[in-house]
Amino acid sequence: MLAARTEAQLKAVTEQIRADGGTADHVGCDLADPQAVRSAVDRCVELFGRLDAAFNNGAAFTPPAPFADETQTDFDHLYEVNLRGTWVAMAAEVAAIRATAGSGAIVNNSSVGSLRGNPRLPAYAAMKRAVNSLTESAALTYGPEGIRVNAIAPEHTVTEMIRTWERHTPGLQERLVAATPLRRAADPDEIAQAAAWLLSDRASFVTGAALPVDGGARA
Repeated sequence: MLAARTEAQLKAVTEQIRADGGTADHVGCDLADPQAVRSAVDRCVELFGRLDAAFNNGAAFTPPAPFADETQTDFDHLYEVNLRGTWVAMAAEVAAIRATAGSGAIVNNSSVGSLRGNPRLPAYAAMKRAVNSLTESAALTYGPEGIRVNAIAPEHTVTEMIRTWERHTPGLQERLVAATPLRRAADPDEIAQAAAWLLSDRASFVTGAALPVDGGARA
């Protein structure tokens, strides 16, 4: 089950999965709308009968600004999507896993920026650090029931968000590549592979982790 705001992209990916022999459907969902998030999880259970695993990959971005220059409007938007949206999704997903599959796994998309101070995106980093805390707390709470909860912390990844950030900060990607030991950006598929591993039984003894997927930038 795919959930996002972008209907055209959702439809395209759903059709591609089906063409490749998989089973997929999609539902519109805005992470800033708690009821929409809960409805997306309910729709998954309605269509498929159970929930085993969930990847919470949504995020909002606001223009970079020093700590005291960020507006309350931007701060509130980052909170509604990046933190509250993830919290609402996790709560709904845990309830659905407990009611259907009984055990399972959840992965939250955090950021390497959550693992250190971030003067360029202070509120964004703060929300992602809070996601790490939610991840750890949920792992402790639901581990005894067989529900694993982890996070991944990507660095520079070639997505629309990084392109938006670079429009505000010319030369950004060159500087990020120079600071990465592997000397390149991540492809989105590499981030997806890390999430897929944590969601799979191959990571059956991993919970409460925030896994850097950063080309060595934190080394």
